[in-house]
Amino acid sequence: MRRIVVGACFVLMSISTLNASEGRDTVKVMKYPAFEGIDQIIGFSNNLDSLLNLWYVQQAIDSNSLVIGVEEDSVGIIPDFPDSVYIKRLSEITSAFDLTYNSIVRSYINVYTQKKRDRVEIMLGLTDYYFPIFEEILDQYQLPQELRVLPVIESALNPRAVSRAGATGIWQFMYGTGRMYKLTINSFVDERRDPILATHAAARFLKDLYAIYNDWTLVIAAYNCGPGNVNKAIRRAGGKRNYWDIYYFLPRETRGYVPAFIAATYALTYHNEHNIKVIPMSLPATTDTLMVSGMLHFQQVSEVLGVSVSTIRDLNPQYKLDIIPAKNKPQSLKLPLEHVGPFIDKQQQIFAHRRNDFFNPSNEINPSRYAASYKHDVPSGSNKLVYKVKDGDNLGAIAMRYGVSVKQLREWNDIRGNLIRSGQRLNIYVSDKTAKKLGIAEETTSDGYIYHKVQPGDTLWEIAKKYQGVTDNDIKVINNLSTDKLTPGQLLKIKRNA
Repeated sequence: MRRIVVGACFVLMSISTLNASEGRDTVKVMKYPAFEGIDQIIGFSNNLDSLLNLWYVQQAIDSNSLVIGVEEDSVGIIPDFPDSVYIKRLSEITSAFDLTYNSIVRSYINVYTQKKRDRVEIMLGLTDYYFPIFEEILDQYQLPQELRVLPVIESALNPRAVSRAGATGIWQFMYGTGRMYKLTINSFVDERRDPILATHAAARFLKDLYAIYNDWTLVIAAYNCGPGNVNKAIRRAGGKRNYWDIYYFLPRETRGYVPAFIAATYALTYHNEHNIKVIPMSLPATTDTLMVSGMLHFQQVSEVLGVSVSTIRDLNPQYKLDIIPAKNKPQSLKLPLEHVGPFIDKQQQIFAHRRNDFFNPSNEINPSRYAASYKHDVPSGSNKLVYKVKDGDNLGAIAMRYGVSVKQLREWNDIRGNLIRSGQRLNIYVSDKTAKKLGIAEETTSDGYIYHKVQPGDTLWEIAKKYQGVTDNDIKVINNLSTDKLTPGQLLKIKRNA
């Protein structure tokens, strides 16, 4: 791609307030050290990749894509602008928020408009679906519409996003906060992943935070790190309550949150000026919600009505195991509008369809077994190995190497498209013949053991992961090993689990 720099660079020399143009609102312009925020910006950029890789980028590649019309723009122009242009544009955005401009905000703008512009194209398409939901609910609570941008930063509009700390859903609620705001979280349901219910909870949370701070910039900072951390930062700043005055006293990961919010607001407003196109979604434009009573599997609905399971998942992300657990009380099911009437007409048939396959009474003790119908179809007698993805790997090459299909790799690892990441671990189930050829296992002996030939770089932990129900300590005990040191070519006895 070609990059064009428009105009000359505007150097920020001091903290000041400039009039972008006569008669318009002012934009605060602040200077911070050039190195400040670099680690957060790099982490933010990488996390944006991670959030989208979990769901939407994979969907874009898959045949059941959530987005359509993805085209590689090999000759596109990536514009760049001087600071004066950004200041002017920010001043022209009608907002209840203080859209300060400084070098940190500029760096986050660069993430959205240059480094990760392809991700922004996807998110722009998703805003067509999610923003109307957010706007209606924010309006009910009389909250600023600009808050609709928060999920863009929090989850990249991915309702299944889960952070390293366990924050979940499109609004990234921690478990305790979710329960505090009456979201149901159990083995079957996680309402933090429900865009409507989670937005109601987020609106109540934001309203409570505003009652504490009476300042929207502090509110969104507190949304990210919690009011306790913001209160400590205010105390350490000598009681100052301006975000930029307490900036250095906030947790490191939160310092970039407000700049990212300002940058996301800018990018979503001025994407056309940066030649960032909108990738449209394939989610149904019109849907309706039904209340169902009784346990129901997505596949029952899919097979009777002819709507794909992936579409039902996209519209109902709160259900963790493809099960609507309406055993004790009615639960919601969102469907494309054209399937709502047929569902009502065929409801008895849908509930009866393959009922014993999905809801055998012997399975009801263990909810995780309900998911077996779509998670795994493991060949009988196969050997499990765990493969660590390397740079340059792709599903096709891995499948060919281990004598399995790409479809099997996707099913075994809950992968929806073709995208895999370096360092990702893939479960692979191979036959005894393939295992022997790869040096993973030898024939089972009469005493019920498998013999594993140690390969260069093998560790006890990695070997144990290849055999179901086996631990590294089991291998040490069975083979009378006093240390974890292994020698290539060494044969290890592995207890075979039936």
